[in-house]
Amino acid sequence: MVTGFLVYKLIMVLVVFLVSLGVAAYSTYGERKFAAFLQDRIGPNRAGPFGLLQPIADGVKMFMKEEFIPAASNKWLFILGPSIAMLTALMTGVVVPWGRPLVMNGEVYPMQIADINIGILYVFGVVSIGVYGIMIGGWASNNKYALLGSLRASSQMISYEIAMGMSIIAVIMMTGTLSLSETVTSQGAVWNVFYQPLGFLIFLICAFAETNRAPFDLPESETELVGGYHTEYSSMKLGFYLFAEYVNMFISSAIISTIYFGGYNYPGMEWVSEQVGPILATIISVFVFLIKVFFFIMVFMWVRWTLPRFRYDQLMNLGWKILLPLSLANILLTGLVMYAFGYIK
Repeated sequence: MVTGFLVYKLIMVLVVFLVSLGVAAYSTYGERKFAAFLQDRIGPNRAGPFGLLQPIADGVKMFMKEEFIPAASNKWLFILGPSIAMLTALMTGVVVPWGRPLVMNGEVYPMQIADINIGILYVFGVVSIGVYGIMIGGWASNNKYALLGSLRASSQMISYEIAMGMSIIAVIMMTGTLSLSETVTSQGAVWNVFYQPLGFLIFLICAFAETNRAPFDLPESETELVGGYHTEYSSMKLGFYLFAEYVNMFISSAIISTIYFGGYNYPGMEWVSEQVGPILATIISVFVFLIKVFFFIMVFMWVRWTLPRFRYDQLMNLGWKILLPLSLANILLTGLVMYAFGYIK
């Protein structure tokens, strides 16, 4: 039984890894098509039918481009930077419950690689390490524009991580757990977004900043930094940075769906599971979860092609003077409401 469970976990690791890379690859295609729609253009339409092979063409192009490492750079750190960025982006997804646990022959097979009781802390810990990939890459390039981009990225991510963490505390107070699977289970009747609309809004804004997506893409603003922290990168080292951004967007959407939108829960889930059986019920729950994830990916893209970029002082003011006080107020309000209704004595 131990061997079978280990094989199942290895299959889950492989599936989540491939799905993350596949979604990241085709998010580039989806974003270009979505931007074309908003701007009344066609978008990619040459590589394959409707341009569906464009991500593959882009990947081949990245592999075929010349490897370039600046002579004055720190070569080991120059390689380590994009590696850390990609590794931490992929590591975050291991605690996400991707679907309803599958029950077969009396055995429970969770649709989750690792169900640890501090899943939320694990996510924040890995995300905080991810900033080192950008910092190291910018510093090792020995380029002033790359260095400025990495400094911007580090200060931005550290600033918004605080407000993001504070917004989660209110959810933890309500659910009484740090486990993501238990957080999903507690939302069987009502999703957390209905209890924590302000916390969700703060978390969503911080997610934009953490993934360096517009209007928070100051670390790589072309008009000021010629490309930012990855100015000196080429070939698949640059591809790792670009891929890591889309993987982070995918995982951020999954975390938002898990914490605030019920994860794989949907109205009538228990009735459906009774009608279709455990295997099909699990498959349906996975598809429901992915629909929620893809919706938030679309929101990321929508915001990028709608809002202009902030100035850096506006970005910092929003994080420290608006979102952080609001997140603290949300914690206080949550505590008062829980006390008023007898959940805290």
